Amino acid sequence: MYARRIRAMGIRDHPVAALSPGQDGHIERLIGSIRRERLDHPMVSGEAQLRRILKTYAIYYNEMRTHWSLGKNATNSRGSETVGTIVAMPILGGLHHQYVRV
Repeated sequence: MYARRIRAMGIRDHPVAALSPGQDGHIERLIGSIRRERLDHPMVSGEAQLRRILKTYAIYYNEMRTHWSLGKNATNSRGSETVGTIVAMPILGGLHHQYVRV
């Protein structure tokens, strides 16, 4: 029942291997990041809104958010800019900002 339901939702099941607690830490960290950085702030009123919130967060997480494993850089590496005024561009409804020079 569970496996059919998550497949119908488009979620792929990747069970943790037996006696491998190290595998669980990666997903726990991701779930914690999603909760702290995105879901603790808005009131979610339904599944459609939750899906929109998670979709925008996935784009932010995969393209703009800095990661320790990348040397505090984003997946889409940005070059250094030295000329122009620094402007804060709101992301995720203003919960986060990307700072760029214009």
